Amino acid sequence: MDMFAHHLLKPNQWREKRWLLSVLGLLAAMLAGWLIGNWGVMGALITVGIPVGLLMVIGVLIEPRIGLLLYVNFSFVIGFSRFLQGETPLGTGLDGLLVLTLLATFLNGKQMNWKQLRQPAFWLLIIWLSYTILSYFNPEAPHPAAWFYHARSFSLSWFLIAIIVSVNPITRADIRLLIRTWLVWSFLAALWAFKQQYISLEPAELRWLAEGAEKQHILWGQLRSFSFYSDAGQFGSEMAGVTLICMIRFFEDNRWIRRIAYVVLAAILFWGFAVSGTRSALFVLIAGFPAYLFLQRKPLNVLRGALVAAPVLAILMFTHIGDSNYQIYRIRTALHPGQDASFLVRLENQAKLRTFLKDKPFGAGIGTTSGAGQRFSPTHFAAQIPPDSWYVQLWIETGIVGLTIYLLMLVGFMLIGTYKIWQLKDPWLTKVMIALLAEFIGIAVVSYSNPILGQFPTSTLIFINSFLFTTCERWDIPALSAVENIRKKLLV
Repeated sequence: MDMFAHHLLKPNQWREKRWLLSVLGLLAAMLAGWLIGNWGVMGALITVGIPVGLLMVIGVLIEPRIGLLLYVNFSFVIGFSRFLQGETPLGTGLDGLLVLTLLATFLNGKQMNWKQLRQPAFWLLIIWLSYTILSYFNPEAPHPAAWFYHARSFSLSWFLIAIIVSVNPITRADIRLLIRTWLVWSFLAALWAFKQQYISLEPAELRWLAEGAEKQHILWGQLRSFSFYSDAGQFGSEMAGVTLICMIRFFEDNRWIRRIAYVVLAAILFWGFAVSGTRSALFVLIAGFPAYLFLQRKPLNVLRGALVAAPVLAILMFTHIGDSNYQIYRIRTALHPGQDASFLVRLENQAKLRTFLKDKPFGAGIGTTSGAGQRFSPTHFAAQIPPDSWYVQLWIETGIVGLTIYLLMLVGFMLIGTYKIWQLKDPWLTKVMIALLAEFIGIAVVSYSNPILGQFPTSTLIFINSFLFTTCERWDIPALSAVENIRKKLLV
C-alpha cells in the first residue's frame, strides 16, 4: 500500500506522459457530454460522482481512518433516502464502504496494532457473532435468506467496526473530530425538525407519511418530527443522547465560552427531542445522567446532580405544570406508563409472544420480524406482531438464549468500560470517555421501548463508541512522566 501511494505521488512520471493525460481528458469530456445530453441532471450527477467516488476509494485505501469518518457521515446522510424515488440500496452502499475500510486496514497491516484484538470486549463480541452465525441454521426460520438482512445490524457491522476501531492508529484528534461531527449533524437534525414542526414538510416527507408512516407520526393532529432520521423514535432518542453529551461537557469544561456554547446546544437538542414526541427517549437522560455521576466517583457531584435532577423529575411526575404545551405533556406521560394505552398494547403483544416462544429457546430465526419478516415471510406469526423494541426483536429472532447473550455482552461492555475509565490518569480523556459510556448506557436502556440500536446513525455511533471506551487506555498519558521518575529516584 505504501508503494502504491509512493508511485501515486511521483509527478515526473505524469509529466512524461502528457499526451496520455490529454487523450484521457478528451475522452472524459466526451463521456460527460454524452451523459448530460442523454440523462440530464442524473448524467451531471454521475459525471461529478464518478471522479469524487474514485478519489474517496483511493483516499480510503491509503488511509483507512478516512473510510471510518466517511462511514459516520454517510450514516447520517442515509436518512435522506426518503427524498429519492424508488428503491435505493443506500444501506448496501454503507456496507460496501465498511468492507472497503476493512480491506484498507488489512492492506495497511504494518501500521496496525493487531494486539488490540486481544481486548476482552472484542472476545465478548466474538461470542455474540458466533451465536448469530449459528442462528442461520435455526430450523424454525421460514426463510433463511432473510438472515443476512438483520444479521448485519445484530452483529456483522459491529464486528467489522470493532476490528477497524481497535487496530487503526486512531488519535485523540480523531476522537475530537468524531464528537464534533456528531454534534454538527445533531444540530442540523434539530434545525430540520424545527422546520418540519413550525414551517412545513417537504413533498417527499408528505409522501413518506402517506405511505404508512402517518399512523405513528401524526397523533391527535400533532406531528412527531422525525428530521432526516429513520423515524421519530430514533430521532428523539438520538437528540436525548446528544443532549446528555452536551450536559456532561457543560459540567466538565473549564472555559466559560465553551460552557455557554454547550448549554445553548443542549437546550436546542433537548427541544429537538421534545418535538419528536418520543416519550421513552426521556429515559436516555434518566439512565445516562446518574451513570455519569456514578462514573465520576465524587460524592459531592452526585449530591449536586441529585439536587438538580430530583426537582425536575418531581415536577414532571407530580404536577401538571406546562401541560398546555403538547411537547411537555407528551414527555410527562413517559413517567406514567400504566396510563398509556400504547404501552399496555405492547404488554399484550409480549404476552402473545411469550406463548409463541415458550418452546423456541433459540427464537423464530433471524429475519422473521420487522422489515425482513414482512418482505420474506409476511404470513409468519412473528412478522405480524410489531416488536416495538430492540430487545423484543432480539427475543423473537434469537430466543431467550440469544437475548441473554446479548444483554450479558452489553453489561460486559459497561463493566469493562467502567474499569478502564477508572484507571485513566488523563483528565480530558476521562471526561470524554465517561460521556461516551453514559450515553451508551442511556441508549441501551431506551432500546427496551425503541428498536434504535439497529438503525443508522445510532448503530454506527454506538458500535464505534463501544470500542473507544473499552480500549481507552491506549490514549492515556503515562502515570508518571520521565521527569517525575527522575525526581523520585533523586529523592530516594
